[in-house]
Amino acid sequence: MIFVDNGQNYDADLNIALETYLVENKLVDEPILLFYINKPSIIVGRNQNTAEEINQTYVDEHGINVVRRMSGGGAVYHDLGNVSFCFIKDDDGSFRDFASFTKPVIQALHKMGATGAVLEGRNDLLIDGKKFSGNAMYAKDGRMTAHGTILFDSDLDEVTNALKPRKAKIESKGVKSIRSRVTNLKPYVSEEYKDLTIEEFRDRLLLEIFGVDRREDVPELKLTDKDWEGVMKIREERMGNWDWNYGQSPDFQYEQSHKFPFGFVDVRFNVRQGKMQDVRIYGDFFGLGNISDVEAKLEGVKYERQAVIEALKDVDVVHYFGKTTVEEIVELIFA
Repeated sequence: MIFVDNGQNYDADLNIALETYLVENKLVDEPILLFYINKPSIIVGRNQNTAEEINQTYVDEHGINVVRRMSGGGAVYHDLGNVSFCFIKDDDGSFRDFASFTKPVIQALHKMGATGAVLEGRNDLLIDGKKFSGNAMYAKDGRMTAHGTILFDSDLDEVTNALKPRKAKIESKGVKSIRSRVTNLKPYVSEEYKDLTIEEFRDRLLLEIFGVDRREDVPELKLTDKDWEGVMKIREERMGNWDWNYGQSPDFQYEQSHKFPFGFVDVRFNVRQGKMQDVRIYGDFFGLGNISDVEAKLEGVKYERQAVIEALKDVDVVHYFGKTTVEEIVELIFA
């Protein structure tokens, strides 16, 4: 096995693009180990409906990055207290064999004092009955990655806030996440490791997995400038692109209503390929204009907050609805 250094990058779209590049381009014959740490991000599974998984208002307000990965499974929250590990290799029939890939991680954690860490069920690592690591796999053209997260010192309140289910009625065929009780691993490691920074924890994990005492003794594959160009191309075309992260969601139906002081408003539409279609607005409000004018403004608009604000910026919403603002109508659409 050989290690690839991600260059101290903390952007989820770049890190996941790097992992994807290493799967889709065989650079060496031996397995690769990759670690990355991301700034606050939500990573959604390949077959998920992004709108169903995230609290979009909270995500927008807190600048949380949303990235779709290549593997299946559920949505996970990453921050600077979380480490992701990836084992990348030829698919030799070990796809879905989570035990073989998580074993070296579990053994390393045991050496660091977290002796209760175990693989439970299909793909979760638990300690004291609580989940600290979720794992997934992706394969393409005979290559695969088995990757997982380790909550070491994450803000668990943010996990809940960012992934809180939405109040609106959304119907789609996207694979929905299953929430579990989660915990950080930090309270379970030996005293000598409790004060480690997230980078120090990652580096200690690296040494334990390779069974060496010094970072210099870890065999490493140095990526070339051409490799990084390939990574950036994937980032541009996929992980750093709204059309991939949101537009690739399965088509879905949206329905939300709210009782405003000026009356009741019921908004319904379909989202196909990331764009609003078949927009209908109902209610008992007293508008002076034909509400079909507002529906037409929203038809075909990207289902993204700023795009909707832009579409409605010149609409006199008081004329069509009553005493309200564009911001209130947009909030209803993204409730």
